[in-house]
Amino acid sequence: MSNEYKGSTFWQLILVIPGAILAFTLIISLIAKTSGVVSAPAVVAVESAAAAAQVEENIKPVATVEVAAADAGPHVDKSGEEVVTAVCGMCHTAGLMNAPKIGDKGQWAPRIAQGYDLLVNHAINGIRTMPARGGNPALTDGEIAGAVVHMANASGASFKAPAPKVADATAVAEVKSAAPAPAAAK
Repeated sequence: MSNEYKGSTFWQLILVIPGAILAFTLIISLIAKTSGVVSAPAVVAVESAAAAAQVEENIKPVATVEVAAADAGPHVDKSGEEVVTAVCGMCHTAGLMNAPKIGDKGQWAPRIAQGYDLLVNHAINGIRTMPARGGNPALTDGEIAGAVVHMANASGASFKAPAPKVADATAVAEVKSAAPAPAAAK
């Protein structure tokens, strides 16, 4: 007998190495299955549901906005002073964009000389850098006219303020009839 070693062939190594890796993987998976490590994903699923609920709680809005119905009742015109304070005063108090300052008789004199009707027309339709209706399209013609009278009179004019429009009697009656009756005291 000879003591000569014949070594392994290349093809034997190709079969033995993947076989050893597969056997090792099977042994590890059997150990994991018998020790209960495989049941861990169920616990993770419960924890992830609780975490998702906590995230939803953290990102919910602090408050919600509910918009009132568009038909909130009959419209009542604001006074000229209210309109000037809310809308016109922004530019006419500081003289922004060449707006005549309220109370400056020198700036208002040529405008007052043009007449009340033309001033109201300019306020309603806009002129130069002044937007129509002072930038508030919700203002009525009566409210605009009242604002013009208020600003012009504070600047040296003597215009008569237009009479505020009163809601018609049928609209007021409808609003009163739609309101719930007060509860009787017991």
